[in-house]
Amino acid sequence: MITSMLSPSEAGFPRRLRVEHADGRGTTVHLARYLRERTVARIVAMQPPATLLQWCRAEAVSDALVGGFFIRSAGVPLGELRVGGIAHPSEPFVEPWDRVRACLHIDAPAIGCLSRRNLPAVPAGDLLQAGPMLVADGVSLIEPGSDPEGFSAGAVQFDSDITAGRHPRAALGVTPTELIAVVCDGRSEEDAGMSLGEFATTMAGLGAEQAINLDGGGSASLVVGGELVCVPREEHGYALRGGRPISTAITFSRA
Repeated sequence: MITSMLSPSEAGFPRRLRVEHADGRGTTVHLARYLRERTVARIVAMQPPATLLQWCRAEAVSDALVGGFFIRSAGVPLGELRVGGIAHPSEPFVEPWDRVRACLHIDAPAIGCLSRRNLPAVPAGDLLQAGPMLVADGVSLIEPGSDPEGFSAGAVQFDSDITAGRHPRAALGVTPTELIAVVCDGRSEEDAGMSLGEFATTMAGLGAEQAINLDGGGSASLVVGGELVCVPREEHGYALRGGRPISTAITFSRA
């Protein structure tokens, strides 16, 4: 349940919300809203991996959100990645989940979060495979005991089962008029993080008609106006100064 707004927001400016959970714990949510008609969204690959803040400053990018998963030991993106219609080197998701897991597809002006099987084999534009889908038609898709995209069954490719427990998380929400970049803090006494179900409910509550889960944990990062607005933390709660080096991101710039 969203209980309070901690700072005001206009389109493109950060906002902080406090979300209280049913068990009395809570977490801080950071978000930025971008008007689609005034925003160019792109998927970028970072080679070599860098923290989102470092990369944004080096590339003079003011606003960006962490992208998809990656193999931490090698810095290789995990899941399909395409930029400008060209496939980038990545480690595919294991079968059969490679065909059904969600992706963000940007082929301007169209932007959508959808299952990979609903796109052509070689789609135009940018594509970032992540998941699971959190929201469709404005309604949470996360149900207890359900694993339609195999993130629990295929957890061997990840550091842990991302469907289990509360963690810092990141997502992109889409409406007919807006893009909503969201990160929640976690792994501290003040911030519990969110389960996937809690995160999906929050995204729907923020007005997202579609929403896709992105890389979370210590990778959960959101830069707005050239500043990191969240507090990335490792598994044991250690705050990561500037965040963790990541491999992909979603950038937002004025059209």
